Amino acid sequence: MADDQVAVVTGAGSGIGREVATALLAAGYRVALAGRRAEPLRETATEDTEATGALVVPTDVTDADAVAALFGEVRERWGRLDLLFNNAGTFGVPGSVDTLPVDDWRRTVDVNLTGMFLCAQQAVRMMKAQRPRGGRIINNGSVSAHSPRPESVAYTATKHAVTGLTKSISLDGRAFDIACGQIDIGNAATDMTAGIAAGAKQADGSVRPEPTFEARHVAEAVLHLAGLPLSANVQFLTITATAMPFIGRG
Repeated sequence: MADDQVAVVTGAGSGIGREVATALLAAGYRVALAGRRAEPLRETATEDTEATGALVVPTDVTDADAVAALFGEVRERWGRLDLLFNNAGTFGVPGSVDTLPVDDWRRTVDVNLTGMFLCAQQAVRMMKAQRPRGGRIINNGSVSAHSPRPESVAYTATKHAVTGLTKSISLDGRAFDIACGQIDIGNAATDMTAGIAAGAKQADGSVRPEPTFEARHVAEAVLHLAGLPLSANVQFLTITATAMPFIGRG
């Protein structure tokens, strides 16, 4: 149990975020649930009827003031932060570099990269100042941080950038007992990835169904990472459906 541990989970209203938040609550964490819409966050908070440590904080991660307010509420309620699961993200509008409208590019960058930066910034500030100091940040990357899908220029570029963000936080956090790692997920079964099971565009232009795996296994992996002492860090962890066309992409 982790009754004295405090976590923030972004994108906690659905998908991977909901699975991870529910698992943390069940393990005894006190968890701030962040996301754009209040109602899905409240549904996450009541998913485990035994959970009493949930704080619902509707938050737009692209808004610096809203993100600061989120972490301010955590500080006021619990006085510290032990874990940030930096998870909020969007596929955005599909497109290649010559077809994607610049406004759609910017919207994806704002959520997937700037949003992660803003949350990490506030988390690191808290972790440096608190006593005992330190904590852990787990950024949700993607297998697209390694290998793109067709017509995913904005999503792929942001996920490659998240890897750079992870490395920089890990390096800069060393002196302050802040560990930062990244989990790269491929084809976990959620509403966001439902189309992949039906048929996903492949590198050769064909459309084929792809295997998926239960999202609860992602939550189990995050719980393992969160349970490590701050003297140990899993820098990168990749979890995918075993038969996913990722290695070799086809």
